[in-house]
Amino acid sequence: MKYLARTATGRALLGDEEGYVPLSAADPRANSVRDALPLAATGDLPGVDDAPAERVPTEDLTFGPPLERFGKLWGIGLNYADHAGDLDEERPEEPASFMKPATALTGPGGPIRLPPSEQSERVTAEAELGVLLGRECRSVATADVSDVVAGYLPVIDVTAEDVLRRNPRFLTRAKSYDTFLVVGPAIAVPDGPVDLADATVSTRVNGAVAAENEVRNMLFPPADIVSFHSEVSTLRPGDLFSTGTPGAAPIEPGDEVRGTVESIGSVSASVTGRRS
Repeated sequence: MKYLARTATGRALLGDEEGYVPLSAADPRANSVRDALPLAATGDLPGVDDAPAERVPTEDLTFGPPLERFGKLWGIGLNYADHAGDLDEERPEEPASFMKPATALTGPGGPIRLPPSEQSERVTAEAELGVLLGRECRSVATADVSDVVAGYLPVIDVTAEDVLRRNPRFLTRAKSYDTFLVVGPAIAVPDGPVDLADATVSTRVNGAVAAENEVRNMLFPPADIVSFHSEVSTLRPGDLFSTGTPGAAPIEPGDEVRGTVESIGSVSASVTGRRS
């Protein structure tokens, strides 16, 4: 597995399990992580050993969002039968998708800022597997999705749940508050075909597991989600799909939330007090 990431100051990195080097040192064609997305999708991303630079250990780095600017931010709701049951919702026959604004996005560490209590008193956090596009595509077959995906990353999706429960048509507003999508810290780029069916997605709050499930139990697997939405609109490098959560956990100021996708990585964020 290779990793694409950016430092908190915006320096593009290429890494592996042993550490990171400057991305441009490994591949002069890539001055930014966005430049590297098509290379990742086509399997042309070089290895860390190809760079004439020494690795910097991961623990010595502070990471920002892996892309300076993402594209479309798609979310998938009710993609695990157990989570649909928690919300008293019926299993959808097609992917239940929504979109989030770019202003909802924040990097590893957060913080997640809660809305004023007069707007929402119950906010939940949800770990998800993120799928990042690396090549432009339209009407891509499920079997060919791996040819357009650059990699995967852990995501924490956040919802003003009481807003959503008042009326399902309020979904976009419930999902759109600033800092309601935590991404990073790195894009995991497989060295070849990857089967994530056995991977566990888990939501933890203050170290305790609040919800977890395996990707195999998704109603719509990641490749199906990408293929389905490529029939809706042209997908471009930097578009992100948050593929649904096994369960949501209520969060309060002072909490620490961690989303983990087995074999892909983890992202955490602190929860701060409510905005005035």
